[in-house]
Amino acid sequence: MSIHLHFFLLLSLLIFTIGIYGVLIRRNLIGILIGVELMLNAASLNFLAFNRYVVTDPAVGQIIVLFIIGLAAAEAAILLSIILRVYRSHRNIDADSLTEMRGR
Repeated sequence: MSIHLHFFLLLSLLIFTIGIYGVLIRRNLIGILIGVELMLNAASLNFLAFNRYVVTDPAVGQIIVLFIIGLAAAEAAILLSIILRVYRSHRNIDADSLTEMRGR
């Protein structure tokens, strides 16, 4: 039994949809961060699927995915530091209660 490209694209669509749902519905900043990470992982899965089934040179998609992983790690570190700063100044990480970026 072989797995076709359509399976990976549908799986990536499902993961990306869950990520968008997490970003749009969640009020907690950590939940929003997890949603963004899910969307980046879905993009990585798309690159790897097309790399496996369409592109002749396998290194191209893998290099792009490595850049996406590095970007996701840097984005997570920066957003976690921003979330910690927001929590220290507002004692809350609810995105709806934050109306300004300045401290009190």
